[in-house]
Amino acid sequence: MSTIFLRVDKKSLGYNVTQVDAFLAAARRAYDQPDLHDDELDADTGAVESVDEIAAGTETGTAMPATTHDEPGTADRAAAMYTLVAKQPEADETGTGMRLTAEEIRHTAFAMHKGGYSPDQVDAALERLEDAFAARERDQATRAGGEEAWMAEAQGAIEVIIGRLSRPPGTRFARTSILAVGYKRVDVDRLANKLVKYFRDGRVLTVAEVRTSVFRPERGGYREAQVDLVLDSAVDVMLAVR
Repeated sequence: MSTIFLRVDKKSLGYNVTQVDAFLAAARRAYDQPDLHDDELDADTGAVESVDEIAAGTETGTAMPATTHDEPGTADRAAAMYTLVAKQPEADETGTGMRLTAEEIRHTAFAMHKGGYSPDQVDAALERLEDAFAARERDQATRAGGEEAWMAEAQGAIEVIIGRLSRPPGTRFARTSILAVGYKRVDVDRLANKLVKYFRDGRVLTVAEVRTSVFRPERGGYREAQVDLVLDSAVDVMLAVR
């Protein structure tokens, strides 16, 4: 059982302990195992912290706020993540190379049960782990293909994102029917304007601001899945180029 996270009281809902512990075990296997270039990486950046240190926030001493923008299908993602971490030992034994990625961590969700781990602490740990995995993925990609190729790919993604988010307000994403609820268009458009200024003009915007964005519900609003997909892409690029 993890000693990283506090548990809520027995009558309150927290994250499923078994699922969180299984996720941490999979994260350790994916991140803490050295690869062929770790000696070179350590020489350049210092010793690599462990998943437990990152999850506990010992590298910063602070915890980031929990992710709060709406995402559909939380129960399905929880089941999918539990399946993923359950298969990890088999992948290690068979050499299939099954590994967690920063994107998968971003979409990780856990079932709720009484007396579970503190959601605020676990959510903050997930954000720190996503950052750490994204940094490692960039290191590995630049070693394989070079910094210029990595940045060229990131620039291509930026152009696609700007193209989408620069459309006229109210038309940036597909809309639900008038009888269905989606994200309130003015809320999404406000964040879209900030992202365009960030990517095009270098205006200040943090990854946490995008992660924790909250959109009010609205009939005939933007389709949630499409908005979430573009925001995920924006976070990927922000982590890649910072």
